[in-house]
Amino acid sequence: MRKRILTGDRPTGKLHLGHLFGSLKNRVALQEKYETYILIADVQALTDNFLNPQKVRENVLEVAMDNLAVGINPNIATLCVQSLIPEIAELTVFFSNLVTIARLERNPTVKEEIKQKANLFKKGVTMGFLGYPVSQAADILSFRAEIVPVGADQLPMIEQTREIVHKFNSIYGKTFNLPKAIVSKFKRIKGLDGKAKMGKSLDNAIFLADSPQEIERKIMKAFTDPKKIYKNDKGHPLNCVVYQYQQIFSSAEELESIKERCERGKLGCVECKKDLVKKIVAYLEPIREKRHYFEKRPSLVEEILLTGTKKARKITQETMVIVRKKMRIDYFRF
Repeated sequence: MRKRILTGDRPTGKLHLGHLFGSLKNRVALQEKYETYILIADVQALTDNFLNPQKVRENVLEVAMDNLAVGINPNIATLCVQSLIPEIAELTVFFSNLVTIARLERNPTVKEEIKQKANLFKKGVTMGFLGYPVSQAADILSFRAEIVPVGADQLPMIEQTREIVHKFNSIYGKTFNLPKAIVSKFKRIKGLDGKAKMGKSLDNAIFLADSPQEIERKIMKAFTDPKKIYKNDKGHPLNCVVYQYQQIFSSAEELESIKERCERGKLGCVECKKDLVKKIVAYLEPIREKRHYFEKRPSLVEEILLTGTKKARKITQETMVIVRKKMRIDYFRF
């Protein structure tokens, strides 16, 4: 039996290069080795998009197509939709009794995201948003996943899940195993504006679905070395976002040449950007072509999600039979 992985995406927008190198490439590699479930977490997306549910609805298929385009094989991995698996919501309710408000407020990932979303929560943080680590624990444990690929910033979520496992098992008897995190080794990609990371709504990301023209537009306005004012000024590539992207898309020889010419003032920012555009366009072309195939066949994508969700529900239903029995609430058979 292969070990089971649960991973996923919030459908709040199309996926971008940050997702590609931070999780998607790793996800594609792992699908051959592990029993892989990819959850499109629309319920969690609503915790901070409850005022715009149409945005979440529209992006369920977009996120599914991005996964398929990068190489997720629906015959090997299972794509499923969170809101169509009610057992996750049921388990979330049960788990919510095991976690204090104070513990949720101490979660560093939640604290940071509340700061970032200060405008949304002017009148106070909602119960749904504060409690989404509990929902994530229910995602993982309803699938009885053994391994969860995450970025380093999501480790507090796995820690909280493991705490819930300990608490549940101590009260109701051994039920869940402790899931383990696999942390992405890829360094987080900065946004084109030089900010800490790419964001779906910040106009600082290159999306997997972007056309060559759109990629060029974004790269040409990207943040560069602030000390290099004129073309022939000596540059400081380590302080330049464009050079950081060159590190991803260039060979070792190309990168050394770029660095050396920039530092000597022999490479202008416009020339460097145009070179980067060509490399990114070429790299994303196979992904874009495959995505176009699925864009023309939305019914096929829907069928993949429906089939995957039905398969996923069988696992979560089995889990809840066990949980209800452990909690002494398995009164009747329906």
